[in-house]
Amino acid sequence: MAKVLTLCDLTQSYSVSGGGIRTYLEQKRAFINSNTPHRHVLIIPGARDRMKTEGRHTTIEIASPRVPGSPNYRLLLRSRAVVKALRAQRPNIIECLDAYNLPWAAIAYRREAPDVKLIAGYRTDFPTVYVEEIARKFIGRRLAGKLKHRAYKYAGKLYSRFDGVYALNADMAQKLEDLGTGAVNILPLGTDLKMFHPNKHDANWRESIGAMPEDPVLIYAGRIDKEKQADMVLNAFLRLPKSMNASLVMLGDGGLKDSLIQKSAGERVHFPGFITDRNQLAAMLASSDIYVSAMAYETFGISIIEAQACGLAVVGVNAGAMPERVLPDLGLLGPISDVDAMTMNIASIWNSGNIYKIKQAARQHVETHFSWPKTFEHLFGHIYTRATTFKII
Repeated sequence: MAKVLTLCDLTQSYSVSGGGIRTYLEQKRAFINSNTPHRHVLIIPGARDRMKTEGRHTTIEIASPRVPGSPNYRLLLRSRAVVKALRAQRPNIIECLDAYNLPWAAIAYRREAPDVKLIAGYRTDFPTVYVEEIARKFIGRRLAGKLKHRAYKYAGKLYSRFDGVYALNADMAQKLEDLGTGAVNILPLGTDLKMFHPNKHDANWRESIGAMPEDPVLIYAGRIDKEKQADMVLNAFLRLPKSMNASLVMLGDGGLKDSLIQKSAGERVHFPGFITDRNQLAAMLASSDIYVSAMAYETFGISIIEAQACGLAVVGVNAGAMPERVLPDLGLLGPISDVDAMTMNIASIWNSGNIYKIKQAARQHVETHFSWPKTFEHLFGHIYTRATTFKII
């Protein structure tokens, strides 16, 4: 029987309204409950200091201010409070899901408890996605490139201190290894294959948005902001020939939403907002035909996997994790920020006569490669076990 452990996840990137990190952590807790005897501790930012324990799970919220421009997220800067919480919980393994101050809090705690093992999840290629992209707007391309180089050096310094490191795609894993972190694992994420399924198709929902059975329905799910390039999705849709009778559904909220609503007034574009009900999200996906994303820095693409599980073809960009998620028989990828190419790819997929073949292949692809049990079997059975040298599951 496996040794009973206390496993801890530590992250800034937790939103009460959803998101990839929250989905990962909810599925992780479900796996721990069903497959292990272990305890789980989650340390996250919150509106106030509080602790809640349910069964073998403890959630510790540390009072943190909201992130400007991202009201669903908070910035946990109180590293001493984090170390205090770790002292009280005494975890055997700490998994850090961010690259900023919180990993250093875990490293500081290990000085007091040298037997604790540290695992790092490199879930965002932050030197490119955040440092370079933001800096370029203020100081130009050349200086932004230098800052990106320094940020990668920082990442190498940070992650070389961990007992185990994983990335979500091969490109990010190679970047870290080139920085001297040692071997970096690749952790494939998963999806709920029962919830996200083509059988959730709802003809009444399609009718409610004015789409006939023979009309294409395009769908986007994510933040409606500049980082996700949601405006490119809308612009590509608006260039489609009117004879296609296509509809576009943009799920989510964000800084560009109001301007995109104004721009698409009178068109067959719908903005239902952020969908909190996962079953409703699954029904909307399964009732659509093509998932469209212009995000150039997708680190894994859970939303893509969910769409494919529902039987959707994908149109995206040839960057980040997209080429690993969208194989040639599952959709089409175009250049970054190329609206015309995206428009052509949408029309090409729909007019190819192969849309239903692609949809079937997408579902089969996800069934074969992506499920949450496979994710956590690899995390616990390989990544954690190699770091601790004893059996986790």
